[in-house]
Amino acid sequence: MFRNVAELVMLAEQHQVKIAEIMIRQEIEVTGLTREEIMAKMENNLTVMEQALERGLRGVRSQTGLTGGDAVLLQKYIKSGRALSGHILLDAVSKAVATNEVNAAMGVICATPTAGSAGVVPGTLFAVKEQLNPTRQEMIEFLFTAAAFGFVVANNATVSGAAGGCQAEVGSAAGMAAASIVEMAGGTPQQAAEAMAITLKNMLGLVCDPVAGLVEVPCVKRNAMGASNAITAADMALAGITSRIPCDEVIGAMYAIGKSMPSSLRETAEGGLAATPTGRRLEAEIFGQPKESLMDYLV
Repeated sequence: MFRNVAELVMLAEQHQVKIAEIMIRQEIEVTGLTREEIMAKMENNLTVMEQALERGLRGVRSQTGLTGGDAVLLQKYIKSGRALSGHILLDAVSKAVATNEVNAAMGVICATPTAGSAGVVPGTLFAVKEQLNPTRQEMIEFLFTAAAFGFVVANNATVSGAAGGCQAEVGSAAGMAAASIVEMAGGTPQQAAEAMAITLKNMLGLVCDPVAGLVEVPCVKRNAMGASNAITAADMALAGITSRIPCDEVIGAMYAIGKSMPSSLRETAEGGLAATPTGRRLEAEIFGQPKESLMDYLV
């Protein structure tokens, strides 16, 4: 039904429906499932997200000890009344971190679009829920909107850190979340596309450099930044601010940048933060003597 964001927006405007509805109709057409079956599947995803988030907010720690407990610290900081950021933004950050801490602790999460970027969409959804008071149906629609933009990125670029760097993972997740926030807040399909573009273009060039090759450092905190970026971009789009570069061109630029990145900055743990003295020390503490390449661990 649609191949890019321009077509997605056009269809939503022509049929005078939400972007979420366009995605639902496409799923019906592609899978042959009924609307009820498709909605039930997405509600299950929502439940998994909610359970992961709640578990993270209670406090978890990964087996390596590299990550865990930061979501709890953030919630305590919010309650202290000393926070400089707004409540919704910090709440989204804490919930994004909570989800990714669960992922690092080998818990069950819903990849949106990947496990390494799984905190952004649920983190923002459950944060804005407090102000927008959506129904369960509207929360499910939030995920379909995110899926529509993720579908475009996956089919025209990449959502893989190994192929395109962290811009393709957390960057895409943040853009998906921003678009969904706009639609839930009553914005137009075009404003949702503007939010996606504003978000993603401000995360272009973000490398994937996991310390010790694990989805922990800096991945968890990058989800935090992705969530804050998404909320800021959503507010900008709702205010009427537009991206000078169209959304589809931003996605294309992200893909081109990813292809030009050296392999050392695409999930191999050979460059960036993974190659710092501390990064190598942590790697050695976890695995023993650090290897020349992450691939050496697979031999």
